[in-house]
Amino acid sequence: VGFMPAGTYLGRQIAALPNAWVLVPIGMLMGYYIVAAEPAVHVLKKQVEEISSGRITQTAIGIGLSIGVAASVGIAMLRILTGIPLMWFLIPGYAISLLISFFVPPLYTGVAFDSGGVASGPMTTTFLLPFAVGACEAVGGNLLTDAFGIVAMVAMTPLITIQVIGLYAQMKHRAQRRRRADQLSRIDDGILYYDRNGG
Repeated sequence: VGFMPAGTYLGRQIAALPNAWVLVPIGMLMGYYIVAAEPAVHVLKKQVEEISSGRITQTAIGIGLSIGVAASVGIAMLRILTGIPLMWFLIPGYAISLLISFFVPPLYTGVAFDSGGVASGPMTTTFLLPFAVGACEAVGGNLLTDAFGIVAMVAMTPLITIQVIGLYAQMKHRAQRRRRADQLSRIDDGILYYDRNGG
């Protein structure tokens, strides 16, 4: 196989263990940390923080991408073990990401769709893909339908996680505005009460 030997070897050896299900948590752990090795991710995080004037922090983007890629690799490993069709995850995933985009500030939607392309960069294609190929070979799965879906999954999940962060930020901002409005209302009531009572 013309892939990176280390990834293929690791995937093959782990999938050959008596408890092949460990592929799922190990894959998720790899996915969580491999994002930090993507050069384009660091550029994206810095640019987003600058463009948003610090409203979207590098930490938030990093966590969103790490969780997204961890989930996608976990699902990809589950697919290798079970043979579940890729479309059962891709169609609902993209439907959810498009649905969320109606409730999230446009900035977060743009960042989310950029993140999908950034997350599926050189580290994913040169390590995670061979890892999936090795695991798929070990369990006797179909390389074309099971192993190669990992890149599509990695490109999809950040669309959801980054927009969920945007949804949380928007809800938090609205709650702060409501609290501020309540405080101002109480201050106004206090001034009125003070005036009426001859203050």
